[in-house]
Amino acid sequence: MSDFIDILLTAGFWAATIRIVSPLIFGTLGELICERAGVLNLGIEGIMTVGAMAGWMWVYQGGDLWTGVLFAACVGAIFGLLHAVFTVHLGLSQHVTGIGITLFASSLSYFVYRMLLPDATTPPKIVPFQPIAVPWLSDLPIIGEALFTQSALTYLALLLVPMVWYVLFRTPVGLAVRMSGENPVAVEAQGINVLAVRTGAVMVGSALMAIGGAFITMSWFDAFYFGMINGRGWICVALVIFASWQPGRALIGALLFAGLEAIQVRAQQSAGAFIPYQFFLMLPYIMSILAMIVMARKTKYPQALLVPFRRGERV
Repeated sequence: MSDFIDILLTAGFWAATIRIVSPLIFGTLGELICERAGVLNLGIEGIMTVGAMAGWMWVYQGGDLWTGVLFAACVGAIFGLLHAVFTVHLGLSQHVTGIGITLFASSLSYFVYRMLLPDATTPPKIVPFQPIAVPWLSDLPIIGEALFTQSALTYLALLLVPMVWYVLFRTPVGLAVRMSGENPVAVEAQGINVLAVRTGAVMVGSALMAIGGAFITMSWFDAFYFGMINGRGWICVALVIFASWQPGRALIGALLFAGLEAIQVRAQQSAGAFIPYQFFLMLPYIMSILAMIVMARKTKYPQALLVPFRRGERV
């Protein structure tokens, strides 16, 4: 037990937690925006994959890091538009379309990677975002190294949480998005195009998901390889439910999952001789499922989520 307490008191553990939580924040906020508008986006796993590949490939081909992030966001928005065409405008199943987007985006990512780098036997590397030490704050014990020596994308992820909250709950645009997921008929009665609002929300949310994928290849690691998203998109979907569609709670849920994932690596070293390492690998996912089950029993979801909207018809 003392070994686990020692792990929790190390700056390295908390630095790893913040690093792990960053792509989850991008993905969870992106999914939250989509669902607040009434659209479940199960294409998140594939969109994060294509964002990881697109951003990394842009930099590998000679582009700079920030335009690589922008390129990944644009690619994600395009897949979001594709998802919106089928689900928002044509009213097709959001579940089936989302799974199709995931399969298509993931397969396309691997295909493009092999087409552009046919002779690569090991993943080529780029120079990723470097940690930025915040003056004075980075010298604080534990929290300084953990929170104030991260990359620029991590700071952006943390900043996005209050920004998304403010836009959703304090601006007319956010009100239109939320009402499109609650009562689209009332939105239409105000002369607002519900289809346009939902399409825009899905595109913005998908762009954030793609940035989450790009974070992994451009800030966390320095290369792209197959399967590196490793189910993080599905975790983001679960975190939205855990958070009851609230950005602040989404951050807390993402931190809990990231902490479990960070501690399982260190716990393997401490207890690996007594407990199979597979137990620690599955622990974060088991806890996520249990937390989602508990929260889903009492959460209030957007009333028009998964419900197609057609002009002139009541939901």
